[in-house]
Amino acid sequence: MTTADVVIIGGGVVGSAAAWRLRHDGFTGRVVVVERDRSYARASSFLAMGGIRQQFGSSVCVRMVQHSVALWREFDERMRTSTHAPRAWFRERGYLFLADDTNADALTAREAAQAAAGASQRRLSVDEIGALVPGLMLDDIRFGLFGPEDGYANPREVLFGLRAAALAAGAEYVDDEVVEIDTRGGRVIGVTLADGGFVSAPIVVNAAGALAGRVARLAHVDVPVEPMRQLLFRCTLPRPWPSRFPMVIDPGGVHWRHDDALVPGDPDRIILAFTKWDEPAGENLACDDVRWENEFYPALVRRLPAAVDVSDVHGWAGHYEMTPDHNPVLGAHPGLGGFLVASGFSGHGLMMSPATGLVVSELVRLGESRTFDITPFAVDRFARGAFVRDGATI
Repeated sequence: MTTADVVIIGGGVVGSAAAWRLRHDGFTGRVVVVERDRSYARASSFLAMGGIRQQFGSSVCVRMVQHSVALWREFDERMRTSTHAPRAWFRERGYLFLADDTNADALTAREAAQAAAGASQRRLSVDEIGALVPGLMLDDIRFGLFGPEDGYANPREVLFGLRAAALAAGAEYVDDEVVEIDTRGGRVIGVTLADGGFVSAPIVVNAAGALAGRVARLAHVDVPVEPMRQLLFRCTLPRPWPSRFPMVIDPGGVHWRHDDALVPGDPDRIILAFTKWDEPAGENLACDDVRWENEFYPALVRRLPAAVDVSDVHGWAGHYEMTPDHNPVLGAHPGLGGFLVASGFSGHGLMMSPATGLVVSELVRLGESRTFDITPFAVDRFARGAFVRDGATI
């Protein structure tokens, strides 16, 4: 048996951001992060697209991403340690949502909600879209909604940068899996590990990503988070592209961003995603190449005809950590003292991770979230019917 002050279950971007932020904010207690796979080969953040945007309809989402962007702009410098120099490389190229007859009304309503929430955005005319992203087929497009402070980063560099910074700040990582969350008198008292070890702690943070629902059941409480497969494909453009893509979101759902060459002479590539909303819940990391042929490629070429000769197509699957309303579960669990939840971001975990780390730090140190009003994300909101309605999930 060993003793900690805080145990964080899950060492991905959220768990590592929480561990780093606790130390950054002066927490002197022992912070132990339990991560089942130090290679992160199955982790959502390791397999993610890396998008970062503040175009949301709820003010707390907007504020959390705005706070996070301040760190993304300085990430490579601030996360540098004596043994690790990350290259998250936040490229502030924007998110561009395209509107046609099928989604123009919904996007107009979102524009108003996002403006009220304080998001940085601009409505673009068709001519302005063409100037921003040359080569797009815009015959059916009515307007675009552009977030100039949005962009994307390298998700694996973010993940390992946060982990290295947390370690350098004094957090401890344990390569193991939690098999039981031990409780007594309605409070957590620690966790039991697969190797038989026990870590005593008065606070346990569930940052287990897509597996947060399963982890919560180890404590005999409910957190409605389930994994849902998300496919991504990387392909090489037919020639070096004369401009850099923002994150382009087609009305039909396919979206892509540039995957810039890391060294001179490397191919010019893009990464694409296309969420399948009727994808069955459950762990599934099998790639479905048929979807490239039948869905991704035709939609890409329809919008970007010059991409017809893309090559070197490579696909992989990750997991969205989905909740019933596609928004996070964040805060103390009302049914179990000392059990904090930071999961269920439904594809938005990486972009919000710096702010989420701050939330966890304040919950641990101060007993409440003071920087952000996280009450809309309460664990019990689903039982109360208080769903968060935000049409910005892609």
